[in-house]
Amino acid sequence: MPKIKILLTAFLFAATATVAAQNYRLPGQHTRQHGDLLANQEKIDNQINLSVNNYINFEEEEEPEHDIYTEGWDSNMVNCYQNVSVPQTATIDVSKFSMPCPGYMTSPYGYRKRFRRMHKGVDLKVNIGDTIRAAFDGKVRLTKFERRGYGYYVVVRHTNDLETVYGHLSKFLVEPDQYVKAGDPIALGGNTGRSTGPHLHFETRYMGYAINPSAIFDFANQTTHTDTYTFDKRTYQQARNFSPEANAEYAREYQKTHPAKAYSNTKSANAAKSGSSKSYTVRKGDTLSRIASRNGTTVAALCRLNGITTKTTLRPGKRLRVR
Repeated sequence: MPKIKILLTAFLFAATATVAAQNYRLPGQHTRQHGDLLANQEKIDNQINLSVNNYINFEEEEEPEHDIYTEGWDSNMVNCYQNVSVPQTATIDVSKFSMPCPGYMTSPYGYRKRFRRMHKGVDLKVNIGDTIRAAFDGKVRLTKFERRGYGYYVVVRHTNDLETVYGHLSKFLVEPDQYVKAGDPIALGGNTGRSTGPHLHFETRYMGYAINPSAIFDFANQTTHTDTYTFDKRTYQQARNFSPEANAEYAREYQKTHPAKAYSNTKSANAAKSGSSKSYTVRKGDTLSRIASRNGTTVAALCRLNGITTKTTLRPGKRLRVR
């Protein structure tokens, strides 16, 4: 009989526990907290929108300043803006400048009847080996060699949206993609390419338009005309306050302080004056044409100096003579 009571008691206890479990409710305070937590999570989910690529879409930030080192940057052409829309006018800050060299003008900008072509820059007197300097802050886009034109030349793209071209050089002092400040040495003057004597061919360009440098620079007084230059498609070829008499007077003063140096008109003499031998360490992805372009030489010259052919495999780490 006692066993029956025990079993009956156990059965009744289990049944009571089951009913209690089925009817159990969370305390009211805990229920409210749980509801608030779910509500907060829902608000967060509504604030975070996921794109199809599962990236978080934050509110758009203000668009960054236009990157001037993109348009045509990898082009090997002096004018890499041929298919770009250029504004009718633009105001350009030229206040932070350096004269590319102290030489006087030997040939102005403009059409040359003798050669039946446009001279898109000015020629400035230099001796072979004279220091050539960046006209404004910027980044070197090209260092290249053109036998029937600029010879060794440098193109710099500036922070004021101008590009400047420096031609007929004897030696590069910078490399492509190198940042320079106004006044930094970038090359040595020379007589390479289509040149009849040592001089610097200097161009100022705005989005491909070859501006008359005398519209920006007063070469006779070694300064800029004003702190800003207004580019205009109708007038960019015109000089500003150019005085042949002032240039002639400056030429006389320049010759007193910069006596002419003896030079040979042969390209071999120019190469000898450009400095001692120079080598280059091959990097991954380099080609002979790329190395030649960066170092102001030709593929044929690289092959001759290093005893290789155009089919030779270039291994990273190998040193090549470039001069």
